[in-house]
Amino acid sequence: MIDRLDDAIDAEGGGGAPESRPHRERRRRRLRSVALLLVGLLLLAGTPVLWLAVQVRDTRTHLLAAAQLVPALQLQLQTGDAAQARNTLNELRRHTNAARAGADDPTWRLAGRFPWVGHDASTVRTIAATLDDLADDGLAALLEAAGELRPETLLAGDGRIDVDRLRAAAPHVARADAAVRRARDRVVTLDPAGLRPQVRDAVTRLRDGLDKAAGITAAAVTLTGLLPGMLGADGPRTYLAMFQNPAEVRATGGMPGSFVVLRADAGRMELTSQGSTAVVLPPFEAPVVPVAPNMRALYSDKLAVYPANVNLTPYFPYAANTLREMFRLRTGTTVDGVLVTDPVVLGYLLRATGPVEVPGGPALTADTAVRTLLSDAYRVFGDDDDAQNRYFGAAARAAFTALAGGAASPAALVAALRQATAERRILIWSARPEEQSLIAGTALEGALPPRDGDRPTIGLFLNDGSGAKLGYYLRQRAEVGYECRPDRRMRLTLFFELSSEAPTSGLPASVLGLGLAGNPYTARTIVSAFSPTGGALESVTLDGQPIRVSSGTEQNRMVGRMLVDVPAGGARALEITLLTAPLPEAARWRTPTLRLTPTVEKAAVNVKNTDKCASA
Repeated sequence: MIDRLDDAIDAEGGGGAPESRPHRERRRRRLRSVALLLVGLLLLAGTPVLWLAVQVRDTRTHLLAAAQLVPALQLQLQTGDAAQARNTLNELRRHTNAARAGADDPTWRLAGRFPWVGHDASTVRTIAATLDDLADDGLAALLEAAGELRPETLLAGDGRIDVDRLRAAAPHVARADAAVRRARDRVVTLDPAGLRPQVRDAVTRLRDGLDKAAGITAAAVTLTGLLPGMLGADGPRTYLAMFQNPAEVRATGGMPGSFVVLRADAGRMELTSQGSTAVVLPPFEAPVVPVAPNMRALYSDKLAVYPANVNLTPYFPYAANTLREMFRLRTGTTVDGVLVTDPVVLGYLLRATGPVEVPGGPALTADTAVRTLLSDAYRVFGDDDDAQNRYFGAAARAAFTALAGGAASPAALVAALRQATAERRILIWSARPEEQSLIAGTALEGALPPRDGDRPTIGLFLNDGSGAKLGYYLRQRAEVGYECRPDRRMRLTLFFELSSEAPTSGLPASVLGLGLAGNPYTARTIVSAFSPTGGALESVTLDGQPIRVSSGTEQNRMVGRMLVDVPAGGARALEITLLTAPLPEAARWRTPTLRLTPTVEKAAVNVKNTDKCASA
């Protein structure tokens, strides 16, 4: 090729004298040297690009392989397969180490300085380093904790919980939680703006995954730090356990109905007494605890006068403290804490114990417990309130006896409690500030966050307004859309459908109650919409038409309350627009959280991005 080029130059030389052969050889050697230099420079310039492409491919392969091992590790930890979990963790760490090494290569670091690929390259480096640190520290600590928290060893055969094992697991759980939080805080600082779609999606998925992981490890920290003391490891404790009746819906789930008093000592629970709230706790003449002006404006003084109304507010710590004081005034017993649950949870627990016989009424099974307690019982006993209360009390005693007897499947019991907690059907409050501080911020607290931070949280809570027990038939469906505005606020649009599967005839008077909606089969419901902290309620429509909304504030949130009548077999649709306060830059990419009142059936919820945050 060089010879042909040289000949061409000679041909273009025109009419000059022909060069001698030695001169042409020297020209060819110089031209060949220049050409080889150019080729060498091109190869030298291209080598980092080629090497970077190899590193990108290998790093991506290792990150994907690590991601695919996480579900297997999670399952092995849940089932107590420690040996296999350790093998999976070692393999996962091999991949995260390799991904980190690839992204830490000098060529990759150099790429991070170029404007067109730099942001993506540095983001992937952070992701790889974060996952590697998490695998080396956090997941290893979780594996150690899992060895102490295996259900078959944690739950003794006599129904006692091994509080010593709980305490032994606490340091490992705390280490894992700290590692997860460090990883989450590191990823939150990543700016998704300008990233390629694949990298941006990876950041979003990692953030959401770490949020979920942080929720799990935080709950584990709470349980290992809280349960030993609350279960009587340091001396006996006494608790008031209330059963919420979602047939008469309240913000935290349902009206407080029957109750039991539990005594905990060295990990063993004992039922010491039980009763009906309506019988043992009649209304008071004046509030038993102070009612703040903003709370009085929303709920009136009946919040602290009528035991059935303490949980009109979704803030369970207030309701629990009020119930504790009411119980003290009526019985003379001061309990160490209050917890609530509902018949749905009982159905979950019966998966672990199997069916239980209930004296004086139908047996309870996992599939029939909710229908039996919230529907069939009213048909069987009609308007005989005393017979209903006796049956409900017997059902609570029978279920507790089955659980305390030690016959329940440990793994099934843990799974039932995990599901119930995730659905916020188990709420706990402790009268001891140091214990309540551990509960705060978890699903067990029953409260919206005092500050949203980088993830907006909104709430939609239900209270019965018809004086009836039609809540058993209510169903919820919600969809949240969100978009980011140039002023760093997020606009949230909440579509909420409330429907009723109630029949149009045939229900007993004890279910139809006062019928305050006019038609006794229409469920009148007070819906309360809670804005993000420091945010606002922008607009509300019902079935496409503006409606009257009363407003107030609670827990640094604007609250809009509206009356919604749902006819039997019908549905009503609310569209609510809310604004956040100005958010940190990273928060504009965070998926908002919606909290709902837990009803008989789990609500269908969909949170979707309108993709306007990507361009804001």
